[in-house]
Amino acid sequence: MLDVSEFNERIDLIFDRIIDTIDASDTDCDAEVLQGVLEITCADRSKIIVNRHEPTREIWVAAKSGGFHFKLDGENWLDTRSGESLTAALSRVFREQSGVSLEFK
Repeated sequence: MLDVSEFNERIDLIFDRIIDTIDASDTDCDAEVLQGVLEITCADRSKIIVNRHEPTREIWVAAKSGGFHFKLDGENWLDTRSGESLTAALSRVFREQSGVSLEFK
């Protein structure tokens, strides 16, 4: 298991990549980190919340379609139930809520 410092460093990099992807797109969505939580606000005012959960070293995502927990499996963050990758899940829920296709890496 990652130590807290390494976990937070990885999450900060992931948040930066997500924000950069949204900022570089032509979408009317905004993304910002507030008190360590990434909030993506879509044009219809719906939100996607990406949160770090230190006790379990997981990334939690809340969207209209549900809540998802991602755990690091080597180098990939995978949904603890479905096995879907974090990047695929973010692309899917972003498309569902915004109508815009973005590829998160």
